[in-house]
Amino acid sequence: MKTLIKNIKELVQVERTPRRMVKGAEMSKIESVKDAYLVVENGRFVAFGPMSELPEGTFDSEIDAAGRMVFPAFCDSHTHLVYAGSREIEYCDKIRGLSYEEIAKRGGGILNSAKRVQEATEDELYTDAMQRLDEMAAYGTGAVEIKSGYGMTTEAELKMLRVIRRLKETSPLTIKATLLGAHGIPMEYRGRQDKFVDLVVSEMIPQAAAEGLADFVDVFCDQGFFTVEDTDRMLEAGAKYGLRAKIHANELAYSGGIQCAVRHNALSCDHLEYTGDAEIESLKGSETMPTVLPGAAFFLNMVHAPVRKMMDAGLPVAMASDCNPGSSPSGNMQLILSMACVNYRMLPEEAINATTINSAYAMDVVDQLGSIAVGKKANFFITKPIPTCEFMPYSYGSNKVEKMFLNGKLLS
Repeated sequence: MKTLIKNIKELVQVERTPRRMVKGAEMSKIESVKDAYLVVENGRFVAFGPMSELPEGTFDSEIDAAGRMVFPAFCDSHTHLVYAGSREIEYCDKIRGLSYEEIAKRGGGILNSAKRVQEATEDELYTDAMQRLDEMAAYGTGAVEIKSGYGMTTEAELKMLRVIRRLKETSPLTIKATLLGAHGIPMEYRGRQDKFVDLVVSEMIPQAAAEGLADFVDVFCDQGFFTVEDTDRMLEAGAKYGLRAKIHANELAYSGGIQCAVRHNALSCDHLEYTGDAEIESLKGSETMPTVLPGAAFFLNMVHAPVRKMMDAGLPVAMASDCNPGSSPSGNMQLILSMACVNYRMLPEEAINATTINSAYAMDVVDQLGSIAVGKKANFFITKPIPTCEFMPYSYGSNKVEKMFLNGKLLS
């Protein structure tokens, strides 16, 4: 099946020579082609360029994109999409002034979601998660990393990972699975969390690996959760089974989580509200992608990660939704694009790089996704008629996607 998209007003984020990531000052630059064409065949990009250079040939289908722009699909490298129920009561508790840690200490937060996941069936979790994936795709997301972490028992964590595997098999989105057994500390392990770490190391990680359920292993290394020493143990255990690290770090304090991520060659360290000079210095020259989650900082009214300082130091930055029921109940990456510009003072070009190439790197799919390049998977969207590229983050309240393509096929 060979498809031509023609008369594209602007074809955004094209690459002749694909990059692994975009760093520092380069984040303010994106390449585009105006009055462009794009050819897709067998689920891949096979050609693009200005309309004046459109090669002769026949196509199975043609789409006229006059007045419209084309972007690569967003890559959402940090979500918790598999969960049961909502937590709007805690939302009201936050409005009344309770902190994230106070809610967690009284059995709310992650523990609340864990109880519901333990009680839910795999079919129920799958159906709810698939609905969320469909909604995210409608807003332009083509790849999603999904974490476990709301099980908090070996049985429930494996149940979540099996649901993610089923989503991989049935959804057109590209999906990566992460074992986040150490997302919180169950009440019965309070005061002896080393025993829970033992459980993660001796049961969760080996069993998830044995069933081939996880691509990565993650730990919530932060104040009130898991220590650097705990994290070291769990990431070392994951590495023995071929699971590369990803870390929740420095959301609540200067926890040492960022330095820990670098030591373990983590693919990404995420949240990063508390990032200082020492943390930035540790990230320089590393293979770890700093990933900021604007939705969580917005929802929890937290301090903002120092994104400009990070980029000025020459670092790359990725942005993801952190879609979850407790601290970021939205998977709308268009909204994340807008938050990147408004709250973190990123230029639209920087925000686009953060939600495409860099976020693709942060979930280990940048060789296939994140830009429009010959040979990459054809995950992209055609916008509604919009005036400029900058309109994407500017118009934060509406869906600018008119047509969404995954694996070269138009979503109905």
